[in-house]
Amino acid sequence: MDVDLFDFELPKSSVALRPAFPRDSARMLVVKPEGLTDAGVTDLCSQLTSRDVLVFNDTRVIPGRLAGKRGDAKIEVTLHKRENDTVWLAFAKPAKKVQIGDTLDFNGLRAHVVALGEGGERTLEFAVEDTAMTAALESHGVMPLPPYIASQRAVDERDMSDYQTVYANQDGAVAAPTAGLHFTPELLEALKKKGVQSATVTLHVGAGTFLPVKAEDTDDHRMHSEWGEITVETAELLNQVRANDGRIVSVGTTSLRLLESAATDDGIIKPFSGDTDIFITPGYKFRAIDLLMTNFHLPKSTLFMLVSAFSGLETMQKAYRHAIESGYRFYSYGDSSLLYPARNDQ
Repeated sequence: MDVDLFDFELPKSSVALRPAFPRDSARMLVVKPEGLTDAGVTDLCSQLTSRDVLVFNDTRVIPGRLAGKRGDAKIEVTLHKRENDTVWLAFAKPAKKVQIGDTLDFNGLRAHVVALGEGGERTLEFAVEDTAMTAALESHGVMPLPPYIASQRAVDERDMSDYQTVYANQDGAVAAPTAGLHFTPELLEALKKKGVQSATVTLHVGAGTFLPVKAEDTDDHRMHSEWGEITVETAELLNQVRANDGRIVSVGTTSLRLLESAATDDGIIKPFSGDTDIFITPGYKFRAIDLLMTNFHLPKSTLFMLVSAFSGLETMQKAYRHAIESGYRFYSYGDSSLLYPARNDQ
């Protein structure tokens, strides 16, 4: 498909630089084939029933942006995928100053460049013990806020908690599963009291999620892979919910991509552990999820393509126009939406 179909104009003022406080006070646009409804995140309880299950991505964001030097040259890297405990794929700036064999010094944390990739990607091997990698990043790195926020203000101490879900548990992401940022302990408790079930999966979100689609046709775009896991217990729970006529509600596009990667053609979710580079565009037949809670995404991004595949391109174009005109806040720290699937005739 023509990538320009997924373009739209977004005023700079629509980009949220801080999250709503409290988190669940954010707005939520409910998008159904028959129309749009302005609501709030706390209204999620009224949209769900005791037969439904929410699927959360429990990945935890690590401070994956590092500033340092190669000799006298200043460089910055953003980690995006862990190969093993001390070897990471990363995007380097300026990439031309980071070549195989170079040693990078991030204020005492050293890494060797062992491979080159496309688009400024480099493979770095860090000179630390396997068990010390997370602690080293906590000491030397900063929270990897998306470019559309980091370019407008400095990362600060508030971001260490703001850019992390309250249920984050598994270290490894360098971008937050931002739909989950709206949940508070109070909202989770309210959903539990209503009987809404919950399940967790893990997808370590990479910085590749922010890369623009440079191809003119979606068929020519290559996704970066991310590592994910669905346990046997979670797969069994989700399949049981479906068997009982309940709905699988994906909290975020990261949970959705993992669930769809693990689903069979007849909608059975299998346990999963490994990489996925699934790229979802209009025409895709969804097998694993029934509803999607997600933030508002960038123009011409793979994520806007995904939500257009789920709810219909025309519906999402209308929804985004309404959101912009109504003052919804966009992107990682912005407001939320609850998407229902397109009708079969759309």
